[in-house]
Amino acid sequence: MIEKMKSLRKILTLSDIKSLMIQILKAVDYLHRNYTLHRDLKLSNILLNKMGELKLADFGLARYYGKEYLLNIGIPIQKYTPKVVTLWYRPPEILLQSETYSWATDMWAVGCVFGELLNNGSPLLPVLT
Repeated sequence: MIEKMKSLRKILTLSDIKSLMIQILKAVDYLHRNYTLHRDLKLSNILLNKMGELKLADFGLARYYGKEYLLNIGIPIQKYTPKVVTLWYRPPEILLQSETYSWATDMWAVGCVFGELLNNGSPLLPVLT
């Protein structure tokens, strides 16, 4: 969608971005309430139909962490690999090779997606590889 809009020289309105972000946040909230980390949120894993309904996709890196793996403050204590999340969306704790991370990883990626939407589809934090 973003590429098509760029080719037509159109930009998303603030109300479009607000609608998309509400849908993304509701979807991520649903995952987290069901003890699931997506771990690969990015624009290319967000699908949009003609009705403006958003769907999250690509659950290949998603992990269920379950109630039994929570500290009393709601943070997963299970160890995970730090080789997740596309580099442009990777939060500081994973960049620093932490093996214990939480839903905050997904929330960092949601913030990066928000920035990209505001930036007309261009990444906020492009990293040279």
